[in-house]
Amino acid sequence: MTPPYTLRPARESDLPDIVRLIRGLAEYEHLLHEATVTEDDLRTPLFGPLPRACAVLAEVNAQSVGIALFFYTFSTFKAQSNIFLEDLFVEPAHRGTGIGLALMRHVAQLAVSENCRFVEWRVLNWNRPSIDFYQRIGAEPITDWHTRQLGGDALAALAEGHPHG
Repeated sequence: MTPPYTLRPARESDLPDIVRLIRGLAEYEHLLHEATVTEDDLRTPLFGPLPRACAVLAEVNAQSVGIALFFYTFSTFKAQSNIFLEDLFVEPAHRGTGIGLALMRHVAQLAVSENCRFVEWRVLNWNRPSIDFYQRIGAEPITDWHTRQLGGDALAALAEGHPHG
């Protein structure tokens, strides 16, 4: 039986849908105020001469309803690439139809075919439905590492050679 959706790599003409899906994810995560991304912001990173990220879209009746957006990282200890899944989102009306699992499977197949060591991502600690989904597919939490982020004034200060604070 053919699934009611198709997966395909995103094209530059999909930029309006990509932005819409990213904003849908931001709204779900209560971070819409931070989602300032535009089509022009994504054009070069996704489709320029040296792409920095990749996107796969899930479509139902030729309408984009889900996205997996990812990029490659590198393990120096093993000299192997990994995939970092930045965004996985399926519109609420299409959840529970297998699209999220299909997108994850697609990324996993890509990782295996390219000899990546693992696929890694973050999930907000309050997002129980996603945490449960990830546990069902065999993902394990990373407990030995803390995520850190350097941005804003602290990033600028470090770049300029000044201590922050």
